[in-house]
Amino acid sequence: MKKLLLLFLMLIVMSACKDKKVETPAVDYQEEELDVTTSIYPESITKVFDAHGTLEAWKQMRTLEFSIEKTEGYEITTTDLKERYSLVEMPKHTIGFDGESVWIKSKDKTPYEGNPKFYYNLMFYFYAMPFVLADDGITYTEAEPLTFEGKTYPGIKISYEAGVGESPDDEYVLYYDKDTYKMVWLAYTVTYFSNEKSKEWHYIKYNEWQDVEGLMMPKTLTWYHVENNLPTTKKNEATFTNVMLTTDKMNLKMYMMPEGAEAIK
Repeated sequence: MKKLLLLFLMLIVMSACKDKKVETPAVDYQEEELDVTTSIYPESITKVFDAHGTLEAWKQMRTLEFSIEKTEGYEITTTDLKERYSLVEMPKHTIGFDGESVWIKSKDKTPYEGNPKFYYNLMFYFYAMPFVLADDGITYTEAEPLTFEGKTYPGIKISYEAGVGESPDDEYVLYYDKDTYKMVWLAYTVTYFSNEKSKEWHYIKYNEWQDVEGLMMPKTLTWYHVENNLPTTKKNEATFTNVMLTTDKMNLKMYMMPEGAEAIK
């Protein structure tokens, strides 16, 4: 009788345990989207990306467009964020990049005073900070902090592997607010015209930001005079308006060299 009672109690316990067993659903990892986008980046710059709306959100976008008002009229830049095709429309000239060639088309006989191959993506690169600093072929190191008007900003130095871009010897330092992780300054060198590393640093302050599709994009950039490779006083400013970020892909024909344009070699 005791054995039967003991067996009966054991069956009750086993049944209760079976009822409480939690089954883990099988996961098909081929179907699951895993967030690994920022795993290859240092923690500091990942936090900067996050403060501006996350790199994941940026990578969903396909087209960026913005306008800059200049003395002769508006300059409108449109860029394909995946292929980096570019179109810069100015009152008297249009510059484009179709993936192979930089081209320019003049609307009258007014000569273009700049260098189209240098300028076609220049303002895009400054404007798309900090997200363009997630491009392939970049090396990140800690930089000496920048102190300006009594406030200190930690720095992240960006350099490029050989053969990356038109000017792989260019260097950048992103300085950020240590409390918010928002970008505040960009220091950069220019090697395009000399083809060798430069020791002269230029500075842009990112004064204002605007929310565009959930991403914090620049509203105003201010270039500074420099003494002893440090910013001193304001030099000039650019304000960005009519900003559009979209996941839509534009017709790529808009970036192709039109009839009457000149390819820049």
